[in-house]
Amino acid sequence: MLTYLLGFLILLTIVVFIHEYGHYYFARKYGVGVTVFSVGFGQELFGYTDKHGTRWKFSAIPFGGYVKFFGDHSIFSDFNREELRKKYDEEEQKKLLAFKPLYQRNLIAFGGPFANFILAFVILLFFNMFIGKDFTPPKISEIEKESPAEIYGLKANDTLVEIDGYKVNSILDVSKFIMLSTDEFIDFVVLRNDIEYKLKVKPNIVPGTDGFGNPIKEKRMVGIRLAPQNIDSINHVKLGPTKAAYYAVVEIAYVSKKTLVMVWGYIQKLWGKGFGDLSQLGGPIKIAEISGKAFGMGILPFIHLMVYISISLGLFNLFPIPLLDGGHIALNTIEGLRGKEFNKSTLELTFRIGMTLIISLMIFATFNDLSNNLHKITGYFGGFFN
Repeated sequence: MLTYLLGFLILLTIVVFIHEYGHYYFARKYGVGVTVFSVGFGQELFGYTDKHGTRWKFSAIPFGGYVKFFGDHSIFSDFNREELRKKYDEEEQKKLLAFKPLYQRNLIAFGGPFANFILAFVILLFFNMFIGKDFTPPKISEIEKESPAEIYGLKANDTLVEIDGYKVNSILDVSKFIMLSTDEFIDFVVLRNDIEYKLKVKPNIVPGTDGFGNPIKEKRMVGIRLAPQNIDSINHVKLGPTKAAYYAVVEIAYVSKKTLVMVWGYIQKLWGKGFGDLSQLGGPIKIAEISGKAFGMGILPFIHLMVYISISLGLFNLFPIPLLDGGHIALNTIEGLRGKEFNKSTLELTFRIGMTLIISLMIFATFNDLSNNLHKITGYFGGFFN
């Protein structure tokens, strides 16, 4: 429990701080007053006020954070200019977010997600430069009997070249590409006797576990065992800055694309037409469990997990849902195209819809967390009271 909590708090604090700093950076750049920078919500635990009048603080509830702009910033203050004109003089209006040009308001909203992607990029860049990247071609060492691999024509000693159009650089790529595939068939390109073959394999969908040992109901399996193409040719390379940056961008693009595809699959599944296991959609408890396990495995797996959490946070906040950064960008843009300010009743309705969607998602994710971990929770408290 303590490991889970510690890992979760460290990961969340770093990712949230970076996200909020993205908003803060662009706000300061464009002259918007920032009165509070908080990691966490609720009662302040400790903090200090800088020379610009910004109160930097850690608060008691560690699930998120916020940047508060000059003018008692609220969900309406970006758009409610009529009331702001009455309340603030022209000099004070220069520090208000609501009176900044459209592109500046959108960049300030985009700054948080952008900072999350920058964090992921920097971590991957340093991994590729100083830890190294594996470029050992994987070879199929064994085909399971009556498995999809055998049925659809994969053979022992095939070297895997591509999966679903993505180049296979290492053994780790194979499991990742197969697990994150979403189509009915997985496209393989293999090298066999110096000739490339293209094959389609329909995987079995079976219960299994993820990389952290957590049970999952739908795992894609094709029935192959892997080995390096040549045991003497293991190729773990520390890359130069250019190649390291290239592979960092490729990884971020891949994870972002697959995340969006999975989200779309989840949305479709609500109407019985999509894919993916909705019971695996988790919230804070699942993040705490995964971060705790990664933290226990060592600093490198923990930092690598931070990459995927940071990308996920950045993507989620870009969804055009009111209250999220993407919602602010969408409303700013629509308002700019209309050439007319929103009235208060429209904003209230819009934000109620956004609040309903976000709260519903949080309740659903928390329900999944509790359902999937019920045996652990009852076991923990049972042991406590005994």
